[in-house]
Amino acid sequence: MVDATLTQVQRAYERFLSGAELPAEAVRKVVRDSWQRAVQGGLDPGVVDVASHDQSDAEFEEYRASHPLTAMRPLVQSLMLDDIAGTGVVVALTDQEGRLLWVEGDKTARDLAARIDFVEGSVWSEGTVGTNAPGLALTVDKGVQIRGPEHFFSQVHDFNCAAAPVHDPRTGEVLGAIDVTGGAAAGQPFALAAVRSVVAAVERELRAQATDLSPNRVFPQVQRHPRLTVLSTTGWTAAGGRRSPLSPRHAEILLLLSQRPEGLSTDQLALRLSDGELGAVTVRAEISRLRRDLGDLIAARPYRLTVDVTSDVGDLRRLIAQGSLVDAVSALGRGGLLAESKAPGVVELFEEIREDLRSRLLAGADANALAAWTSSPHGRDDLLAWQRLTAVLPPGDPQRTMAAGRTRLLDRRYGLG
Repeated sequence: MVDATLTQVQRAYERFLSGAELPAEAVRKVVRDSWQRAVQGGLDPGVVDVASHDQSDAEFEEYRASHPLTAMRPLVQSLMLDDIAGTGVVVALTDQEGRLLWVEGDKTARDLAARIDFVEGSVWSEGTVGTNAPGLALTVDKGVQIRGPEHFFSQVHDFNCAAAPVHDPRTGEVLGAIDVTGGAAAGQPFALAAVRSVVAAVERELRAQATDLSPNRVFPQVQRHPRLTVLSTTGWTAAGGRRSPLSPRHAEILLLLSQRPEGLSTDQLALRLSDGELGAVTVRAEISRLRRDLGDLIAARPYRLTVDVTSDVGDLRRLIAQGSLVDAVSALGRGGLLAESKAPGVVELFEEIREDLRSRLLAGADANALAAWTSSPHGRDDLLAWQRLTAVLPPGDPQRTMAAGRTRLLDRRYGLG
């Protein structure tokens, strides 16, 4: 949405409040409908009152500690906080009613948000604050972006926000929302794509944990096979649900063996673990420690797993093969151990997966998947992906304008044009 459009929205907002009829093209339908609900609900656009007085501080602390999305906070932090540092925006987790459970970001951004009472414990439902991204996302049950004068309250017109609901992956019920709120960065076309990507990662993690997501209790379900995770958090979950942390080296060994069901000799495993001199004695010692920690699940001569193991890397590869590319980009996230490891075998695996995903993206015409990729750490500077996104978006789409601009910038930056 360009500035001229925002000016048009501002005029439509003033006309709406005056009681005049709005032309259909004056403002988006989802915004107009939300404004109408706010008026019908008796909200005064000049009076913002979002503070919640129905819980004491102690009651709120107890409530949010028990909320299922609180357990997802470290994942959201790992996927978003580094990227928003210094951009003037905050990331918020809400409950299903729009109550802000957590508001994350640097102090400057949080201080700016506090000026409109966008703070932990306040309620930003549509019924309380009118049109805003987290409240509207929960009302219409889909991701939305609200810019400047699209907000119902005039005091919020200097802010932009993008939010998407998070669902219980087993029941489909809405648990809450993830939101970014602040200045220009939250109003960029790809802010909503980034939020949707993180929501998909959170829902996959919730599904992987296989829990009952009722607000107050968590009941682990019995899983049939051990599971290895390396993309968001590194760990091992035994059949039956007992979770164990893994050192990077042990995670690398299990990952490499899971990709080679036929097994690897001591020398082959050593070469895949280090490009230096890693002796057979060291490899055997690591295998011995793994057996001690996790049980006798690795056979020798060659080293191979004796049980069927599921993994988030296997899930990612299936998503790519199925063409579920938005979910695949989200599942890859920052890459976790795949991106951080210096083990040659893991580096090669990461390169293969990333190229498989990128090739599917460039060969297709899925604008949402391309937008997710170009807003990810792996595709942010991918000139071909930006070019492809520009090509598949329709003329006049504001995202196309931004994609074309980013293409020109990368072309100049890397001297490819």
